[in-house]
Amino acid sequence: MKKIFLVLFFALASTVFSQNKINVTQGSFDFLKDQTEINVQLKFDKATYQEKNLTEAQYIESRKTDITARKGVKVWENWTYQWERFKTSEYLKYFYEGINSKSKKIKFNNDVKAKYTLIIDAKWIYAGWYGGMIGSQEAKLTADLLFVETDNPTNVIMKLTADKIQGKKMNDQFSWEYGRIAAAYLITGKKLGTEIKSALK
Repeated sequence: MKKIFLVLFFALASTVFSQNKINVTQGSFDFLKDQTEINVQLKFDKATYQEKNLTEAQYIESRKTDITARKGVKVWENWTYQWERFKTSEYLKYFYEGINSKSKKIKFNNDVKAKYTLIIDAKWIYAGWYGGMIGSQEAKLTADLLFVETDNPTNVIMKLTADKIQGKKMNDQFSWEYGRIAAAYLITGKKLGTEIKSALK
């Protein structure tokens, strides 16, 4: 019985420690040595949400039912506006804040004429929850991080996996899921920037 317990303990521990980090699955950072700018794009077309792996449409529908019942149509309309705004621009801003605070020699931005583009392809998003004084649960992001040639995006130079990167309570929109998800993008940026800084010393 003790042996079974130990096996289960170490299996669980290895799973936990493998999460909340960025792992290299292809290539190295060597191609960045002579670069000063990297373009960035976000993708959500294959992302699933929450423990049940809902599609985005299913997740939005569940939130519509909940928000309209508890807070009304006007709050729901604002939620849908903010959801799209964060997907379009705010997640990128938070990611830039994170990565550019660590990777000083290379600036990451969108719509720049850079040789390489980083595609952040979201695979799974856990939105967390907000309970006010009771407490909160941060969002988590799992994504493929693909460095590709800007003019030939099918040519993947390097691939990394961000595994359940957990955000932190650090923005005024944290009470809503788009704010919590934004925090996960910020931490993803910080972790990737740290990896790049270490590799290019």
